[in-house]
Amino acid sequence: MADRFLEGRVAVITGAGKGIGRAIALALAGAGAKLVLSDLTAAQVEETRKLAADAGAQCEAFGCDVREESQVRSLAEQVMQRFGGAHILVNNAGTAIRKKIHEFSLAEWRTVMETNLTGPFLMCRYFVPHMKGHGYGRIINLTSIMAHVSSDGRGIYSASKHGLLGLTRALALELADDGITAVAISPGFIETDLTAPLRADPQKSAALLAQTPLRRYGKPEEVAALALYICSDAASYITGSDMLIDGGWCAQ
Repeated sequence: MADRFLEGRVAVITGAGKGIGRAIALALAGAGAKLVLSDLTAAQVEETRKLAADAGAQCEAFGCDVREESQVRSLAEQVMQRFGGAHILVNNAGTAIRKKIHEFSLAEWRTVMETNLTGPFLMCRYFVPHMKGHGYGRIINLTSIMAHVSSDGRGIYSASKHGLLGLTRALALELADDGITAVAISPGFIETDLTAPLRADPQKSAALLAQTPLRRYGKPEEVAALALYICSDAASYITGSDMLIDGGWCAQ
């Protein structure tokens, strides 16, 4: 692939303030993409914007709560005004609450579901119309190995990611004629803030790594490399798929 194969493409990335979102943003920037970076507040994503700008990318940072339709609509309008639309949409914003299903309050259920499932729906609702007509488009939804399995305390998170995987497959079918592909990436345990408490507990960390065939945590940059491949022409025949990047966890 040419180094700047995304030159002229506009990529919208949610949850771009840190972790996997930041790594994907920097990877796409390195390939020449213009970046629309969003997180709950513009301040949260400003460091990512600076890093991408230092690498020569044209980019802007926006505050956007993906659970709020008015904010997503406003973001889409601003992107249309400033960039003329989008070619790539990365739905990365997500959250997790660890507790047993019967211990969840309705408010907690809504927090997880609205962030992990309603958010991607709203982003697609307002950005997909602007992605059509280019002959090229990529939607990447960050799901999880919990879209395939579940574990104690991860039931609601797992349900939200199963739903996102289903949404990805439906998008792939609906948008095939428009040349827009939809692909899910399902990471395992990656070195991010979400896994920091687990990694900081020697006993829990050792038990988790013992269940991971590659015996290590993944890196955000490894997930970003996969996202970059999906955005390339080499991946133009991949749609409706879920790409596991989990160190072999789901192979067991």
